[in-house]
Amino acid sequence: MSTSLDEDASPLRGEGLTLSYGEGRTVSDHLDIAVPDHSFTAVIGPNACGKSTLLRALARLLAPERGAVVLDGRDIRDIPSRTVARRLGLLPQTSHSPAGISVRDLVARGRFPHQSLLRQWSPSDDAAVQRAMAATGVADLADRLVDELSGGQRQRVWLSLVLAQETPLLLLDEPTTFLDITHQLEILDLCRSLHATGRYTLVAVLHDLNLAFRYATHLIVMKDGRVVASGAPEDVVDADLIREVYGVDCLCLPDPVNGRPMIVPLDTTAPIPTAPPSERASA
Repeated sequence: MSTSLDEDASPLRGEGLTLSYGEGRTVSDHLDIAVPDHSFTAVIGPNACGKSTLLRALARLLAPERGAVVLDGRDIRDIPSRTVARRLGLLPQTSHSPAGISVRDLVARGRFPHQSLLRQWSPSDDAAVQRAMAATGVADLADRLVDELSGGQRQRVWLSLVLAQETPLLLLDEPTTFLDITHQLEILDLCRSLHATGRYTLVAVLHDLNLAFRYATHLIVMKDGRVVASGAPEDVVDADLIREVYGVDCLCLPDPVNGRPMIVPLDTTAPIPTAPPSERASA
């Protein structure tokens, strides 16, 4: 259930990755993945299948026991940290801001990879921060404290910080978690807008399958630490795949909005019998 992909055209890939957290807790073994250039890639799969672990490895937050993460044709371990931070931005699953920090000051922290002893804060950094806040629609919140914002607003602020890094690769670990449907759509619409500019390659871990199928141009489907399918949603998603990966029987239908795959789980519960009205009245 996979489609061919020219790995030479992939800016980020994993080759033979064995990922673990020590003490024999191996999450993935001999894992190979490739992220298509300029794609909006969604990584999906059941809980604890290795999605976030894979993203941590791709972001160089988790060193593989074996294999290598390859960024722009080089082993990421051989690339200086500041160079990696100029190529790859990560929105983690949970983010904590310092107490009392303003939106503008938090977003400005995304410019750290561009600072050095010879290059201090400059007008170009100010411009990058303004562009990032404008892109995510938080410019009018610049002077607000992050602690005062709603969950959806905070998520857009954190995404602004990542955009301020001005990296062509964006890794987003469950960017819609804990958000209501309005804010989920808001974040994913923003991701789609960023992707449409042609300047970014996005990789997002997502849990809502129908939203993943609607927004992503490429899927990486995982189960038990391995990739079981990859490719465009319309090429790889069917009822058999959902049953194999999630153990759920479903209908796979075209989304009436955009024709992408959409799944509808089957109701497998038997109806609860009810007594006729006459019997209920006499009871």
